[in-house]
Amino acid sequence: MSLSLTQISQRASELRNLLNKAGHAYYVLDTPFIEDVVYDKLYRELIDIEKKHPEFVTADSPSQRLGGEPAKEFVTIKHRFPLLSLDNAFNVDELNLWHQKTIKYLEKETGRELNSENEEMVGELKIDGNALALSYANGVLIKAATRGNGSEGEEITANVRTISSVPLCLQIEDPPPWIEVRGEAFMPNESFTSINLDRQLNGESQFANPRNACAGTLRQLDPQVVASRHLEFIAYSLHLPEDWSTNNENLSRPKSQWEALKLLKKYGFKVNPENQLLKKLHEVELFFSKWETQRQMLPYATDGVVIKINVFSHQKKIGFTQKAPRWAIALKYPAVEVPSKLIKLTCQVGRTGVVTPVAEFEPVLLAGTSVSRATLHNADRLASIDLHSGDTIVVRKAGEIIPEVVRVIQELRVSNAKPVEIPQSCPECQSKLFRGINEAATRCINPTCPAILRGAIKHWVSKGALNIEGIGTKLIAQLVERKLVKSIASLYKLDVSLLAKLERMGGKSAEKLITALSKSKKQPWHKQLYGLGINHIGETNAKAIAKAFPNISELEFSSCNSPELIKPIYGVGSEIAQSLKQWFTNPNNQKLVEELKEVGFSLADEQEDIVTNAKQEGQKLQPLIGKKFVLTGTMPSLSRSDAKALIEEVGGSITSSVSANTAYVVAGDKAGSKLTKAKELGIAIINEQELKSLLTIPKELL
Repeated sequence: MSLSLTQISQRASELRNLLNKAGHAYYVLDTPFIEDVVYDKLYRELIDIEKKHPEFVTADSPSQRLGGEPAKEFVTIKHRFPLLSLDNAFNVDELNLWHQKTIKYLEKETGRELNSENEEMVGELKIDGNALALSYANGVLIKAATRGNGSEGEEITANVRTISSVPLCLQIEDPPPWIEVRGEAFMPNESFTSINLDRQLNGESQFANPRNACAGTLRQLDPQVVASRHLEFIAYSLHLPEDWSTNNENLSRPKSQWEALKLLKKYGFKVNPENQLLKKLHEVELFFSKWETQRQMLPYATDGVVIKINVFSHQKKIGFTQKAPRWAIALKYPAVEVPSKLIKLTCQVGRTGVVTPVAEFEPVLLAGTSVSRATLHNADRLASIDLHSGDTIVVRKAGEIIPEVVRVIQELRVSNAKPVEIPQSCPECQSKLFRGINEAATRCINPTCPAILRGAIKHWVSKGALNIEGIGTKLIAQLVERKLVKSIASLYKLDVSLLAKLERMGGKSAEKLITALSKSKKQPWHKQLYGLGINHIGETNAKAIAKAFPNISELEFSSCNSPELIKPIYGVGSEIAQSLKQWFTNPNNQKLVEELKEVGFSLADEQEDIVTNAKQEGQKLQPLIGKKFVLTGTMPSLSRSDAKALIEEVGGSITSSVSANTAYVVAGDKAGSKLTKAKELGIAIINEQELKSLLTIPKELL
């Protein structure tokens, strides 16, 4: 007997509700109420319905945890509320100082003296993961973003949907119109160990620690990869509409952090069971001490505890600094230190020729990971430690992330041990090393040094620079080792037949790389400038410099003859001006500029040519200064990053949401709710071709 569409829709709704409750019970409450085989059968039934009737797929369907198509890039979005970091304390004395200051702020705002011993606080474990902001509308997850800079983060909704402990819909009826939930995504120790083992067996580099592994996972473009790594999420705060109220006493607006944690659990979120309500300051100290010893038994990494003033009205009175709330503090544990034995000192040569000494020692377990190498930074640091061959050293992780050598246990030094020093010659090319007066860095100044060339190429092809896909570290090493490239310019003289003969390369891969190299010549001037690898020139100040000097000739002339024109640029100063002068006066760099021009690089702002061509063709440039654009859907030939760059070049700006101030919505295939809202507001809607016409950009430049 066939069912009507209404009956099928009702069945899909019943399955969604049941499976969501079962998933919540299994992943959050650890109290499953249906067997796995039953869950799987019901899940397959829902999948079958959704395949036959895609119109019944909803955002809160368990099927949406599988993730969609891989993303081409992440879009930056503005947080509804700033996602601030916390100030740190590293011992009980600093905790007491924070507490005294907090009480003083509260006394100042209330105008009366308070008994500090009566101020309730909440203690929470500081999980070593990545902060996320989750947005729910009418109880359904609609958006998830990283912390970013606190004001803006990257939207990673598809990835976060794969985290089983993140509710796709709130486990309540009649939810608020919206809520914002903040919490920590993290990789459990068991998952971390398993993933690193797989990577080791596959010959891949291992993740340094669970936090790095989690961060790298969240930024995967393919949600399927994220799903396979089994991240978890623990919520620790929420925001509700100011005018929201409910008659349900069990779901009323919380007045304190402790009540907020209870409400989050009712909404369906996983909340850390180790949180504790602390009524006295000495209870905070006991909480901190307890977890300093017991944290090693936890199934996840933690590097401290977070202490918050409990009552929200008191938090509001205490307020914020520019970067952090005054009413909360992260009380961090000291880095774990372990001894090991030095095996040898090696040196790494970077793309600028700087030689970095690295201590290699017997592997030790540090903050949950095996460590056998640590940087010693430079010759001064090496001398201050007084490192000798065979020394027993003390190693720790700075901030529980970067391994470092803290000191030498001199009492265990063997007799006649020789001091360890940076070599006189480059370990890569054997050229004599150089160290300038008042400089900490030791450098190789041989422009043909293989290590410098490898670093220069790696920087040139990086995402922030020319963004050339298909050329990784191993391929770069082959090209340099076989002397197939002698500069970044010679990359553009490679051909398909030559590349196809290299290891792990074939005809198709070679063709794709040649195409990517050719396409990179159209990258904007500021990316070309950044890609040159000039000392102290980062992505941000490269944009500022490129805007002030529209081509490399003008920049070179001013750098060498009129540095006063460079210093006033925002983010630039005497050091960068001097660095530019040194770079341009180097004959090798002058030769590189000429070689890049020969292979087709303009090393100039193409917008000058666009304007000229537009005028010659009698076209009228649109006044886009201050105009706001919203991009939605997939365009035929332009990626979002390309469209964004083109719009910004002629004065427009990109925003993530449609409002009355939006000038144009650029709509491609599969445009979503932004297109609907644009129609409702009467905003001008254009396609890719209309965008190109608006920008008056000749086709040959696209």
